[in-house]
Amino acid sequence: MLRETFLFLSRRRALRRWMETSPVAARLTRRFIAGMRLEDGIAVARRLYSENILATLDHLGENVTSPDEARAARVCIEQALDAIAAAALPATVSIKLTQFGLDISDSLCRANVEAVQQKAKRMGSRVEIDMESSEYVDRTLRLVEDLHSANGSLRAVLQAYLYRTHDDLRRLAARRIPIRLCKGAYNEPPSVAWPRKSDVNASYARLARILLDEGEDPAFATHDPRMIDIVLEHAARCGRSPATFEFQMLYGVRRDLQSMLVSSGFRLRLYVPYGDAWYPYFMRRLAERPANVVFILKNLFRR
Repeated sequence: MLRETFLFLSRRRALRRWMETSPVAARLTRRFIAGMRLEDGIAVARRLYSENILATLDHLGENVTSPDEARAARVCIEQALDAIAAAALPATVSIKLTQFGLDISDSLCRANVEAVQQKAKRMGSRVEIDMESSEYVDRTLRLVEDLHSANGSLRAVLQAYLYRTHDDLRRLAARRIPIRLCKGAYNEPPSVAWPRKSDVNASYARLARILLDEGEDPAFATHDPRMIDIVLEHAARCGRSPATFEFQMLYGVRRDLQSMLVSSGFRLRLYVPYGDAWYPYFMRRLAERPANVVFILKNLFRR
């Protein structure tokens, strides 16, 4: 019932206009979304860098339905890379393959991704390829492996709640493909994903240890203090220096943990979303996993 409600709300144009212009909604947008424009994302990335925090810029959008929309998404990311270079920021960009045309054709998507990957490589940056729902995993990883072999300069995202991730992680790590490990936020069936939170946590802990043992420049995307402690304990045990891995968090979430990690000398990168597609994006994230509602509301009132 809650899922259907959020999907319904994501299509309400009047509500979207109100959310995007209302002072009442401004606290939410300021806390979790950098703004509507690329300039807003760059401004946030500059401020974060002044606080010794790195950024990955995410121009919001996904599931495009035409080649023109996919090319437009590519242009937006190319502009983001240009702005990152002009500002001399050590930032990356994050993309979703459905935003680059994966639902239309693999070849179209590959051409668009390869264009931004090559641009990122020339400027010494990286493309972080977000993982979407389980139906996209095989096609996403196939493209990641092909493009890594050709150009490098990318990082793949794997989700700890999928049963298959152990095998995927070992395969990608053996090929020296950088990995960002997250728990996963989509509403997946128990046939493909751990249904219980405790099982997801246990899977994340196991995979994090393997990634520290075998991974190339791994990233650990988590706001869970227990998972952070597990990563730090195993990193110390296996002799990983802080320069060889990083933590990643969402912009505006657990700023207390962010400060703790940075002050302790660990590398931290924040996922900074921007763009005028933030409202449908936000509502669909809540629809995919209604438990995210509690997560967002709790973080509205954290420091």
